Amino acid sequence: MDFISELRWRGMIHDMMPGTEEQLRKEPTTGYIGFDPTADSLHIGNLVPILLLMHFQRAGHKPIALVGGATGMVGDPSGKSEERKFLDEETLRYNLSCQKKQLEKFLDFTTRINPAEIVNNYDWFKDMGFLQFLREAGKYITVNYMMAKDSVKKRLETGISFTEFSYQLVQGYDFYWLYRNKNCKLQMGGSDQWGNIVTGTELIRRKDGGEAYALTTPLLTRSDGSKFGKSEGGNVWLDPGKTSPYKFYQYWLNLSDEDAEKYIKVFTFLSQEEIAALTEEHKKAPETRLLQKTIAREVTTLVHSRSDYQTAAEASEILFGKGTTDVLNKLSENDFLSVFEGVPTYEIDSQLVHKGTPAIVLLTEHAPVFPSKGEMRRLVQNGGLSINKQKWSQPDAPITASFLIREKYLLVQKGKKNYVLLKIV
Repeated sequence: MDFISELRWRGMIHDMMPGTEEQLRKEPTTGYIGFDPTADSLHIGNLVPILLLMHFQRAGHKPIALVGGATGMVGDPSGKSEERKFLDEETLRYNLSCQKKQLEKFLDFTTRINPAEIVNNYDWFKDMGFLQFLREAGKYITVNYMMAKDSVKKRLETGISFTEFSYQLVQGYDFYWLYRNKNCKLQMGGSDQWGNIVTGTELIRRKDGGEAYALTTPLLTRSDGSKFGKSEGGNVWLDPGKTSPYKFYQYWLNLSDEDAEKYIKVFTFLSQEEIAALTEEHKKAPETRLLQKTIAREVTTLVHSRSDYQTAAEASEILFGKGTTDVLNKLSENDFLSVFEGVPTYEIDSQLVHKGTPAIVLLTEHAPVFPSKGEMRRLVQNGGLSINKQKWSQPDAPITASFLIREKYLLVQKGKKNYVLLKIV
């Protein structure tokens, strides 16, 4: 696989330093991308650089993921309108350990030819004093050069601290250190990182007379103008504890056709021919949401697992009248509540269930699911009542604890799409 050709048709190249393509075609090359530990999980915006490293390794090159134990203490001003708040060292260490575990899932560290590597820039900065850093890095990069960077120019009116102003020097030294110690000749990142990356190539040139290269990807935007990677609940995280696999799956399923056509190239490893065929088929019947379902399947499986994808896909069908009791029981409590978010919910005393209260009493006298017993009987006679996805044919039959989902929920379905959730307390 030719790395640059692959990125081009996928629309994943924004800027590339002259000579980069020739270097990558000449020999297997070591390249890196940095991740700053601003949170205890990566989010789907970080998937682009992760996938970039995966493509890089698949093309026969050696990927390095740098976790920013040192740069995380400084704060990158790129794309920011105000100063970041400092994180304490304990929080940074915890965030780093969480992100490292996530990164290990995506890259191959066992292959003999080009095994992936994770490095932490705190390892080479922790024993370096301020004066040494000035001599090692500050001596070679002029203030004029640093002031010309967009990340600095955009902040001059509102103000930028010396700490954030120095960030590009710290990141530049990372590249220099990896160049000297790991023979790393390429740094990649989002287009907002271009200024920081080329500071590194400049430091390598001025300090060692060496050649290094840069490549950036476009920053993704959504067709409706909203920020990519954000949902109504905030960031869409890779950690299932912060964004459940069901909600993660739903984010991709709800993409517009325009976004789906663009993102399927970026977020899946499907071939150009496969994507062209899928796009053509989707256009014939866009209501089937073939592209969205394909992206949701591929990305949920990549980030979580095949079984998480299957459960999320089955859960997505529940509100449309499909699904079974088994599917409900398979859902985690978070996913179960996510599926039925916004559904009318009532609390029921647990004693009513443990003693086996007749359904018609429970759903009329203790929870206002039906306004009258007569209306409930008519719906039951017409086959329109289900409890936990099982048809309910006898209004007077008791509801006991054995019916409960997760030992505390009853899902009442009236007709095809009207749901009520009962929570046992």
